[in-house]
Amino acid sequence: MLGLIPIHDDNPTRRPAVVNWTLIAINVVVFFISPISPIDVGGDANTPAGFCRQLAFFREWAAIPVELVDNHPLDVTAGPPSGDQCVAVRPDYHKIPALSVLTAMFLHGGLLHLVGNMLFLFVFGNNVEDRLGRVRYLLFYLACGYLATYGFALADPTSEQTLVGASGAIAGVLGAYLVLFPRARVTSLVPFLFFIPVWLPAWVVLGSWFVLQWLYFQGAATAEGAGVAYLAHVVGFAAGVVLIILFGGLRARRPPPPPTGYYYQQR
Repeated sequence: MLGLIPIHDDNPTRRPAVVNWTLIAINVVVFFISPISPIDVGGDANTPAGFCRQLAFFREWAAIPVELVDNHPLDVTAGPPSGDQCVAVRPDYHKIPALSVLTAMFLHGGLLHLVGNMLFLFVFGNNVEDRLGRVRYLLFYLACGYLATYGFALADPTSEQTLVGASGAIAGVLGAYLVLFPRARVTSLVPFLFFIPVWLPAWVVLGSWFVLQWLYFQGAATAEGAGVAYLAHVVGFAAGVVLIILFGGLRARRPPPPPTGYYYQQR
């Protein structure tokens, strides 16, 4: 997630964002128990064996465009190192490509990747959950992730690149937030102003984020070196804009229920 860095929004909710916090917790736990974790228990992350182990892990659990389009898993994966490469071996697992989209949503390629995604989900996800309700929000989140991943796969159907991260689903949350709360005040850090906090309306923060993703996508669906699937961000954001309407998000939010169990009398 690039551009303005949101850290808080002035947009209260009626109830705790249980699903949103659960999604954040699962992402964090999965990252720290995966081979990519900086505290990897294997202890060989910076060795050829560790690299091959990470590659094999992503081959098994990440989404791969050619697998999604053909609905058939690849018949090779990464084995032990040989020189500066990993030996190609036959996988000892049965992978279901459609389910790999789900597992890929909870994997991340590094700590910064995780922190960036979780920050955006923390700031914007609670209000979308508050509007949709817990069950619909979870379905909305997963639907955006699936549409973003398959949209990327269809654009490059022969690619064997592994796709990981919650970015597509979170982009959908951003699109929904823009539709629901365009005037909400968002406190953001501005990198080119030495991270000075500024207060901006959500339409500026999220609109600029989408424009930036679109501009990067125009250069390449995946940035060279950075390995960022900008097309998935664009598709996820657009999916969120549409799905929040289909999921009934534009219905008026009910006021919070009155307190119960006691009353007071004004003197």
